[in-house]
Amino acid sequence: MYETLLIIVAYLLGSIPTAVWVSQYFFGVDIRDYGSGNSGATNTYRVLGPKMGTFVMTVDMIKAIVAVKLVFFLPYAFESDLYLVNMQLGLGLAAIVGHIFPIWANFRGGKGVASLFGMVLGIQPNVALCCVGIFVLVLFLTRWVSLSSILASIAFPVFILVIFNEPEHLYRVFAVTVAMLVLLTHQKNITRILRGNESKVPILKHRDRKRQRNRK
Repeated sequence: MYETLLIIVAYLLGSIPTAVWVSQYFFGVDIRDYGSGNSGATNTYRVLGPKMGTFVMTVDMIKAIVAVKLVFFLPYAFESDLYLVNMQLGLGLAAIVGHIFPIWANFRGGKGVASLFGMVLGIQPNVALCCVGIFVLVLFLTRWVSLSSILASIAFPVFILVIFNEPEHLYRVFAVTVAMLVLLTHQKNITRILRGNESKVPILKHRDRKRQRNRK
């Protein structure tokens, strides 16, 4: 009973459509009518700029962190490591499903990558920080949020299975599944990246102008 209630609360938290509300309140538009049509941090970066994109990404991560921490409302959650991990995964996944299919925004949400990072940060901070490091590095080098998300997600099971050697089998399966799902949901982005026409976020413009001047 309590588990079901908390999972519902986690879904409702994940359903908070950060990008939609930000675009409507501050810009008078619906972010889903522009760019890729998603209400996630990536599309917000492209359409509304890095400040709004960073804000949306941060809030979407916090949603999942709070959802995972709902496990503290179960007094018996820490009696078993397996139960604790299972419950945290369930709460985090509920938040991610809420982000992708938000009840507050007609079930049209984002792809859930930022919320996924937040979920992992809430469960295993060291792994999450490593993945975020890869995300930031790739973003700095390429300015492709989609490629940054893909590579960070692929690195996730590598950290879980190899580097940190997570003992819980369910978490190991979850990590591999996440990487596969991110690849599946980013097929169009991968195609655009291979063709060289994937949109880049508007950061480090001074670096690009300097490169162009040097080429001249």
